[in-house]
Amino acid sequence: MGDLKLPEGAPEEVVTAARVREIDLAPFGHTGTLSLITLDNDFDHNRPNTFGPNSLAALNDAITVAETSSSVAIAITGKPFIFAAGADLSGISFLSDIKQAQAIGKLGHDVFRRFGESKKPTFAFVNGLALGGGLEVALHCNYRSVASTAFTGLPEVFLGLVPGWGGATILPKLIGPANAVQVIILNALNNNTMLKAKDALALGVADVVFEPADFLENSIKFAAAVLNGSKKIERADHTKDETAWNQAIAVGKAAVTKKYGGAEIPQATKALNLIAAARTNSLSAGFDAEDAELADLAMSNPLRASLYAFNLIQKKRKKVEGAPKPALARKVTKVGVVGAGLMASQLALIMLRNLKVPVVITDLDQERVDKGLAYIRGELAKLVEKKRMSAEAAARLGSLVSGSTDKAIFADASFVIEAIFEELELKQKLFKELEKIVSVECILATNTSSLSVTKMSEGLANPERVIGFHFFNPVAVMPLLEIARTPATDDATTATAVNIGKELKKTMVIVKDSPAFVVNRLLTRFMGEITDAIDEGTAPDVADAAMKPLGLPMTSLELLGLVGPGVALHVAETLHKNLGDRYRISPTMQAFVAQGIKTFYIKDDKGALIPNPAALALIKGGSKASTSEEVRIRALKALASEAKMMLDEGVVSTAAEIDICMLLGCGWPLHLGGILPYLDREGISSEVTGQVFHPAGVASLA
Repeated sequence: MGDLKLPEGAPEEVVTAARVREIDLAPFGHTGTLSLITLDNDFDHNRPNTFGPNSLAALNDAITVAETSSSVAIAITGKPFIFAAGADLSGISFLSDIKQAQAIGKLGHDVFRRFGESKKPTFAFVNGLALGGGLEVALHCNYRSVASTAFTGLPEVFLGLVPGWGGATILPKLIGPANAVQVIILNALNNNTMLKAKDALALGVADVVFEPADFLENSIKFAAAVLNGSKKIERADHTKDETAWNQAIAVGKAAVTKKYGGAEIPQATKALNLIAAARTNSLSAGFDAEDAELADLAMSNPLRASLYAFNLIQKKRKKVEGAPKPALARKVTKVGVVGAGLMASQLALIMLRNLKVPVVITDLDQERVDKGLAYIRGELAKLVEKKRMSAEAAARLGSLVSGSTDKAIFADASFVIEAIFEELELKQKLFKELEKIVSVECILATNTSSLSVTKMSEGLANPERVIGFHFFNPVAVMPLLEIARTPATDDATTATAVNIGKELKKTMVIVKDSPAFVVNRLLTRFMGEITDAIDEGTAPDVADAAMKPLGLPMTSLELLGLVGPGVALHVAETLHKNLGDRYRISPTMQAFVAQGIKTFYIKDDKGALIPNPAALALIKGGSKASTSEEVRIRALKALASEAKMMLDEGVVSTAAEIDICMLLGCGWPLHLGGILPYLDREGISSEVTGQVFHPAGVASLA
């Protein structure tokens, strides 16, 4: 058990101890003692319990102690608020041999299965967070209690893995194939959704749910009741209905196809195969299959890219590269939002909910102001209806928001952000007007997606307090915030903006003030290659299928419908003007805008997307048609070229920041690593730039 070593170069394991104590069951209604194993890495809840080789060895020793004691049953629980967060993944990126990966899978199975194979009844008292291997060790036990505040889940498919320590085999047998597909596949695809305790109970993952205040006491009572026979837990046999299994697998496959546009996603396919095989597999055969699939994935480039991306997201949430000292940040006591349209109203709402300071919106007329206020209060009401906010809290927030047609209301604001039409002259005029109203220390922010923040601040007495503050739509959902500094922007302004971003729970990247910053510059470049191909004569369906192998959230022409041809054309024109002819102006896009075409796709009577006949009629393609593969390579080369230029220009300081922008700004999947690791492993980076963006081993196999 202790022979398994961490891969060379891997960080030192934070060992989770497994401490055993004997609990007298007499006060709880049964004779004898319960061997209670408590998992604890001796850190607080900010550092969850995890299972590395040494932690698994410690748990194995604890099980041996419990097995050899005179106890009548064995239970396992966690430290306050945390049961276990699963496998320690820090070492996977350092694996160099598939045998190492197989050994890790087998070790977890060898330890965990002792709970299921014990001659003593076994219980998992899931007192807090239980993810991945944390939930799997509980699944090996005969019975499970869960705290009402605990979240559980199997996030492996989200991370590029499969439930590899029993989850893919035990769970379908325990709760049925449809529920297992929900937990393992659908929840993972839905941004790694976790199960609340009530959901775990309803699905059959948990046998009972108790409140946290007396969770352990009630869990021991539950164990005693099971042991003395007063509490019966019935288990259904889900293996007989082959049709139900086939239907569940079909649902899972359809969800994967929809999520990734038909791209081959190995971990999802492997997980579904394991679930399907669980119906007839013995536990041992299922565990062996999990070991094989886990090892195969562990030695793949997409997994290394996924882990790189996941770790990058976690890191960037905590630290903003290039941010000034937090002590420089000014206190924000009132927020102003110029504009009352949908984007402005979303900005006002997120400021209101998170900063909990007075927020005031303005617009050209009272009707627009009233519409914006109605939207904000309507969204608060929806939160109350969904029980995500109390009526009292909503009322308090509602009292803090107001509107006016007179910008003089911003006189005592400490942060004002504009979300008006994307026209430079309008924004310049607005900032000059605002400067005469607000205090010297009031920050003037712009939500522009493509215009020069520097030019907006030209002619101002205090250009140092102007900053780009670019959100993505929908504001409440998209986690990325691009903060654009101009050469004049001072540290106090930047520090305040970063502090606001933290309060808004956004992941921030500080960017150089340059056309379209990061996300829109890259999206416009590659989408331009798609529309250029169509203009040249490539059939729209052929061009639109070009990027499907990447597994993006939507195709290029679907994204066009979300962004809107008007916005896309405006950004392309801005970039064409500022960055040159590589950003071409598409006559097709011009025609769409001129004729008021909002989207390339429309829905048919059955809700399926079909090409918009009005859009097709406006396409005047040439005679130079390309294949989907040719368009894909062309678009990828454009991305590689643009990314290299952005790094050379200092738009961002590192390749990782480009990756985080693509991951969080447009929802590109983890297995791409953002975009640059994918370009590296496809050989595009080297072909276009003469080098890779990431050294071997950072987001790929060494």
